[in-house]
Amino acid sequence: MKFIYPAIIHDDSDGFWAEFPDLEYTSSTGSTLTELITNAQEAMELYILGALEDGESLPTPTSIRNLPCTDTTYPTLVQTDIDLAKNSKSVKKTLTIPAWLNDRALEKGINFSQLLQEALVEKTL
Repeated sequence: MKFIYPAIIHDDSDGFWAEFPDLEYTSSTGSTLTELITNAQEAMELYILGALEDGESLPTPTSIRNLPCTDTTYPTLVQTDIDLAKNSKSVKKTLTIPAWLNDRALEKGINFSQLLQEALVEKTL
């Protein structure tokens, strides 16, 4: 289930922060716009997941045309797929590899979980 809510981005000397007018007490920060949008999406997901778990109804999104903006603020839309967000929780997996390969990977500082995730994404998407 996809959700799209408007956010107001604030540009100040320390970076960026965003607020969601429709999602009470939901805001986010970031030193870059990319980081801000990523963090804003996560904040929105947490709000929506919490509301759904508590059986609360979600507010109707305000039209982006109705958002108040100034010289240092501007509107954007943030989208999330709650089904993906719910299922993005990590699960523990056990694997078996040859000892020599394990030793070599440890010497090179390879993160096994990250490598496995990247390989699985490449093979499955």
